[in-house]
Amino acid sequence: MKELLECGSRTVSKVASNYRGQICHLKGCVQLSDRRLPAELPEASVGLLQGSSLYVASVLGTGILVLPALAAKVAGPASILAVVAVLLLSIPLAGTFAALAARHPDPGGVAHYVRLALGPTAARMAGYWFYLGVAVGAPIVAILGASYIGEVLGAPKWLVVLLAVCIFIPPLISNLYGLKVSGAVQLFLTALLVAIVIGVIAVAGPSSDARNFEPFLPHGWVGVGAAISLFVWAFAGWEAVTHIAAEFKNPRRVIPLATAIAIVIVGAAYLALQIVTIAVLGTNAGNGPVPLLELVKENAPGVGPIAIAIIAGVVSVGVQNTYLGAFAKLGASLGRDGDLPKWFAKGSESGGIARRSLGLACLIMLTYFVAIILKDLDLAPFILIHTSCMVAIYAAGMLAALRLLGKYSFGWWMALTSCVLVLGLLILAGWNLLIPVSLALAAIVITVIKRIRSRR
Repeated sequence: MKELLECGSRTVSKVASNYRGQICHLKGCVQLSDRRLPAELPEASVGLLQGSSLYVASVLGTGILVLPALAAKVAGPASILAVVAVLLLSIPLAGTFAALAARHPDPGGVAHYVRLALGPTAARMAGYWFYLGVAVGAPIVAILGASYIGEVLGAPKWLVVLLAVCIFIPPLISNLYGLKVSGAVQLFLTALLVAIVIGVIAVAGPSSDARNFEPFLPHGWVGVGAAISLFVWAFAGWEAVTHIAAEFKNPRRVIPLATAIAIVIVGAAYLALQIVTIAVLGTNAGNGPVPLLELVKENAPGVGPIAIAIIAGVVSVGVQNTYLGAFAKLGASLGRDGDLPKWFAKGSESGGIARRSLGLACLIMLTYFVAIILKDLDLAPFILIHTSCMVAIYAAGMLAALRLLGKYSFGWWMALTSCVLVLGLLILAGWNLLIPVSLALAAIVITVIKRIRSRR
């Protein structure tokens, strides 16, 4: 018996040292390749500070450039209530994504959760919605930032396009070296962004006038509702970091903490900016093309334009830096799972650099960028592509959460609450849902083709 056990042990050791095995995971088994295992897998590199900075960048975003002034214009001082309402409503959504990412860290992000809960076809839909639909957000962010800078500096339209390209290049380079580099860059960018926001509030504060808060409800509760709709865009983005959850050190602990820190920072930033915008600009909020410049030009006439141009650049580069990393990892996971050609799977492992997938994502973004230029920089139809795909992703992610999180647990209740909120967003999306429906049909066609091939 002893000799038999020793023989068996040697056999198992030999097989394990030369081949990858099969990993059974929940509803199915994933057959891995027969290549030799590397001597040492790369370690996860994202800690609490970097993780928090990634969340802040993905959510705070370009909204700070225009939303406080636009909300003040449609709701007056009561727009402060809109900020508080959307902040409270975003907590269950952010909490649900944090619970999923902490329990199932994978570069597929929402697509991975949907695969576990609803099957491969639904997962392919979710993956395509983000990789092919939400990708339009990258050129939108670049052009928004460049347009803001161009407005501050009085630049012509051709220079705005050139600035948009320049905004895109630094995050692309940092992501070519993986999250160890791009995460460090993001930590610096987010710290700079928070410092600048604090600076704007400090500079503009002395010009506050308490009379600007009266009347508090000039447009009634209808105006508050309109402001809430605007700020839904501002508090979106929690799903982006799910694609790099596997890069977090101790995701079970770090991801919920990073999410909580980001909620506090983003909420405080928007609330403070909203109060200052009303206190300083009053009824004039939203009248100018560069709202932040209106806040600081009186107390900082010389450096104001330069500071606002820097804010626009930092915000745009920071958002791009986060989302490019998410797209790279998602594309690699789609290649790994057979939803894209296998060639793109390289870099899907924790610590890997998904350069091939990043290249494909950049090609998709470049296509959208050219289309926006041909539309004379009219962003409205492209923003609708982005938001409709985001709403579809939220819907699929929340349904998956209801199946994956423990029934009647705190995370499950957050998912259930989020489902109600997302249902409202689906109704508001209306005909724009034709865009994610088209991508869903493409995913179904690929499923049919795969089944036909497997039968042959």
